Amino acid sequence: MTTRIEHDSMGELEVPQDALYGAQTQRAINNFPISGQGMPASFIRALLLAKKAAAKANTNLGLLDADIASAIAKAVDQLLEQNDFMAHFPVDVFQTGSGTSSNMNANEVLATLASKICNRSVSPNDDVNYGQSSNDIIPSTIHISAALELNEKLLPALAHLSDTITEKAASVSQHIKTGRTHLMDAMPIRFDQALLSWATQIDQNIEALKNTQPMLHSLAQGGTAVGTGINAHPDFSQQFTLELSQLTGLKFVPAINLFTHIGTQDIAVSVSGQLKMTAVSLMKIANDLRWMNSGPLAGLSEIELEALQPGSSIMPGKVNPVIPEATAMVAAQVIGNDAAVTIGGQSGNFELNVMLPMIARNLLESITLLANTSRLLADKAIATFTVNEDNLKQALARNPILVTALNPIIGYMKAAEIAKKAYKEGRPVLDVAEENTDLSREELRQLLAPEKLTRGGI
Repeated sequence: MTTRIEHDSMGELEVPQDALYGAQTQRAINNFPISGQGMPASFIRALLLAKKAAAKANTNLGLLDADIASAIAKAVDQLLEQNDFMAHFPVDVFQTGSGTSSNMNANEVLATLASKICNRSVSPNDDVNYGQSSNDIIPSTIHISAALELNEKLLPALAHLSDTITEKAASVSQHIKTGRTHLMDAMPIRFDQALLSWATQIDQNIEALKNTQPMLHSLAQGGTAVGTGINAHPDFSQQFTLELSQLTGLKFVPAINLFTHIGTQDIAVSVSGQLKMTAVSLMKIANDLRWMNSGPLAGLSEIELEALQPGSSIMPGKVNPVIPEATAMVAAQVIGNDAAVTIGGQSGNFELNVMLPMIARNLLESITLLANTSRLLADKAIATFTVNEDNLKQALARNPILVTALNPIIGYMKAAEIAKKAYKEGRPVLDVAEENTDLSREELRQLLAPEKLTRGGI
């Protein structure tokens, strides 16, 4: 590999000849061969947009040469137009806790491109990073990237999931199944009642995530090193957020207290907690689908999920509930990510949190995983399952718990006797109740009608 010599404040260093980055990025590559994973593309995209907004803001304030600022902005546009722009951002997630290495990676890449665009020497520190510190640009980028991903991916995906569940509920509302508590037979429930419970779960998650958006839209930018704003114009925060809002279509604002946004990651912890709540909801829905689909002969077999692939390398004909299983694994990963973010949030030592790259990575991975799996769950599991009506009717007819409807008439103890006798003898509760009460068969048929029981009341 051919190399060139670059230098920074620590001296000279060999860098690949064609690399757009410089010495500080190369030092990070050398120092952190840990995971082999760079920062998420969504994070780098947000960081580049922040650099463009900063260049424009500093030009508006008369602090940065207009030609250089324009070149920086054009460099950002050039990068984001490339499908492979992430090739220029190789720094590992597990790096310096402030994310300085990723910040300088962006500064060096943009300085190289901007220098070519304007045919002048553009400095990564003095020009691209003007009025900024890693300590405010990285926390800001965490908020920006999460806000964009939430708005563009996760919230639309959850809305699609909720809509799909609601549509499916309407199409299966005529089917009645045995309700279950403790995994044991309980009173009957209509399919639409079961599904609309899921839809409400998702709607609650949407509302909770929307409530975090105003916090995410508040940024640390302008606080620079420790929150005092040293080396940044007093109006930089306001100008920066105005420019960024125009670039993204979201309304970003300066944080009320810049010290708080630099020294803590409480907002990221809160958002991660809401993502965990969403994961828990998806896990519940996925497991309900798995149980209802179980069988086809020795399980519940209330529904049949779409067959997507062979289920076994040794058992011919086996088909497994692969989408709900993938969803459950996603939920487990998001819950794990939240645990790491929570620990990261505790690492706000004095004026700076020092687990920023990990917090960013986990937050963005959780958003991506939840968005992708929500659409798959909607389109390849919920929208396409079919109901096994014969199996539902057989289970309902044998369900002794239906006798609960007779409690107001014959009392709990008498009803319990009938339920136990029906279960022991394997007979329909209707037949046993007819033999052991003064009620006629027609009266019992009306009282024990599953559809009536799903409407509640006395």
